[in-house]
Amino acid sequence: MSWAAIAIAAWLGGWAANIWLARRAGRPVRFLVPAIFGVSLLVIWEGLVRGLEVPSVILPAPTAISGAFMSSLPILWADFVQTVIRSVLPGYAMGCGAAFLTAIAIDRSPFLQRGLLPMGNLAAALPIVGIAPIMVMWFGFDWQSKAAVVVVMCFFPMLVNTIEGLRMAEPMQRDLMRTYAAGYGQTLLKLRLPAAGPFIFNGLKICTTLALIGAIVAEFFGTPTVGMGFRISTEIGRMALDTVWAEIAVAALAGSAFYGLVTLVERTVTHWHPSIRG
Repeated sequence: MSWAAIAIAAWLGGWAANIWLARRAGRPVRFLVPAIFGVSLLVIWEGLVRGLEVPSVILPAPTAISGAFMSSLPILWADFVQTVIRSVLPGYAMGCGAAFLTAIAIDRSPFLQRGLLPMGNLAAALPIVGIAPIMVMWFGFDWQSKAAVVVVMCFFPMLVNTIEGLRMAEPMQRDLMRTYAAGYGQTLLKLRLPAAGPFIFNGLKICTTLALIGAIVAEFFGTPTVGMGFRISTEIGRMALDTVWAEIAVAALAGSAFYGLVTLVERTVTHWHPSIRG
């Protein structure tokens, strides 16, 4: 059987299996459907690349990518530590934390609502390819400049989502808090922040992907000889597309795990909200 026929058979088999599973219910089915879809996609990819004899410099086969992944584990781990642990996580924490505090200050001050928020919307449109080299010039070639780019990438989406969430408490609920003689702090902690929870976590989830993208792109403009962005740009120059795809796989796994962790925290913290209960 040719590789093209294997790809077609994998597509038909995966399609039929997912249609059959979609009619069933239960937690295992929710995991089986995307798993079967992903495996069938990899088989189709492998079959088409081999059957059509696509050059590896254009698109390597999944088996070649997995081979490069296994043979480069120490390098991939060092790149992961440099990009995710040293750049993404500190920048994410600083950017989202600063945006959260700024959102509360804007909510408290009408002056900041009219002055800072429009400037924030303008700054959110700044291109990362313009910010990254400036941050490298300001903070140097090590992780600090990448963390600074991550701060800029995360700040404004988190700011906008938090401000919008703080507006979600209904006027009747605020009037009830005033009836109980609750001050701004008590109203904020007991009413407005819980009501804003889904919006805050929405901003946190958006920033998980933006933080990783920002750090990787920033490494294109100057970094020590380690990091996902550095490795991708270097291996592209060497035409080692299998290693590039291995780095992309590591980035995808790291981003998915980060997003899933924030989602898990959201379900734990806001378990009472109708969107979570549903």
